[in-house]
Amino acid sequence: MNSFFTNMCDELVEIAETDRELKAGLKWIDCEAQKRGITFYEMVFEVLYLYDLDQKAKEWMKTRN
Repeated sequence: MNSFFTNMCDELVEIAETDRELKAGLKWIDCEAQKRGITFYEMVFEVLYLYDLDQKAKEWMKTRN
């Protein structure tokens, strides 16, 4: 499973060569990872995890109202 995730991240980096917005986002992730002293892959995981939590919270809020 771990190699699947790292391969997915590596593919995103390759795709970013032709996508300026993705490239900028990955550059930001890399800078944040360096600031926090974690790997690029750990930071990507954190960003995706927080995004997923945010989406679930928004969906939960919709069902509460």
